[in-house]
Amino acid sequence: MALPLDYETLRLIWWALIGVLLIGFALTDGFDLGAMALLPFVARNDLERRMVINTVSATWEGNQVWFILGGGAIFAAWPYVYAVSFSGFYLAMFLVLAALILRPVGFKYRSKHADPAWRARWDWALFTGGLVPALVFGVAVGNVLLGAPFRLDGDLRAFYEGTLLGLFTPFSLLAGLLSVAMLVLHGAGWLAMKLEPGPVQHRARHYGSAAAVATFLLFAAGGAFVAWGGLGFRMAEVVDTAGPSNPHLARAVAAPGAWLGNFAAHHWMIAAPIIGLFGPFVALAGLRTRRDLVAFAGSALAVLGVIATVGLAMFPFILPSAIDPASSLTVWNASSSHLTLFIMLVVVVVFLPIVLAYTTWAYRVMFGRITGDEVRLNPDMY
Repeated sequence: MALPLDYETLRLIWWALIGVLLIGFALTDGFDLGAMALLPFVARNDLERRMVINTVSATWEGNQVWFILGGGAIFAAWPYVYAVSFSGFYLAMFLVLAALILRPVGFKYRSKHADPAWRARWDWALFTGGLVPALVFGVAVGNVLLGAPFRLDGDLRAFYEGTLLGLFTPFSLLAGLLSVAMLVLHGAGWLAMKLEPGPVQHRARHYGSAAAVATFLLFAAGGAFVAWGGLGFRMAEVVDTAGPSNPHLARAVAAPGAWLGNFAAHHWMIAAPIIGLFGPFVALAGLRTRRDLVAFAGSALAVLGVIATVGLAMFPFILPSAIDPASSLTVWNASSSHLTLFIMLVVVVVFLPIVLAYTTWAYRVMFGRITGDEVRLNPDMY
């Protein structure tokens, strides 16, 4: 059966869609994580902590859907990638899920009991649920850039040879700290935009300013590490971009500095790291001048630029292998079938606009600042 779009085009579309879903998750649930990571520092008493929590209470569940969509899309579009990453990084994934589970439990149970010690314990649980995923996601990206310790045998069975502690290398920790700083900046921008003028908003701007500087410096340091640290992979031969999905048909090799190759070959891609470096400056300017929408827009630009930089630098690789580069998984050799990608695209074309329209409507309805009086008097608030 002849399909309207060829196999190569569908693979490219789905690579871009996965990027959109991951960026969507970081832009939406990212400020939830950042706000909770800031909770013990920007809020000094119970009322202030409730104000911070209620800035995300109406949206966090919907925001988390982007994470589920991203995981589901990887499972359907690149099953090899899903199988290797979710099995090899199982302990790291479990750590993230355990931390994420703390969030809904903390939101629901924190205010069930007026005891200060009870609420303090749940506040630290919410802090953990914000900080740990932000850190582990960044560490995971760092390990992907380094190459994951897996190999495929002749029957395409995956063998993971790494350990949980082995994931925490100097470069992956740098990526993890960048992720934390970036999402803390995003969370601070959100708090500055959502809270009434007062001490909590002032502290959010203060910590956000520090996070903006850290985001710029860590992103620049990561770029320098990639440029001079010899990171990168490349295809060892010409790839049939419309050929069957089989990692053994197109071999890859380690190539120091190869992650910068796409930027040299396609100059328009340089826009991504420029945006990643420019965004923190915009956010810092907005926070320092109390232009909260500008600050939030700047933090969103930082998130967009950093994630897009990683995706564009690695293309066409999705999950390179550090111990056997020939087993690396790419856009071309690890995707689902032509028909599967087409059917999925039809579903996305139909339903994604509905999801976006509903999300836009929900944010519009719930737009506005959280005030202390509202939290104190409204029985529906956490």
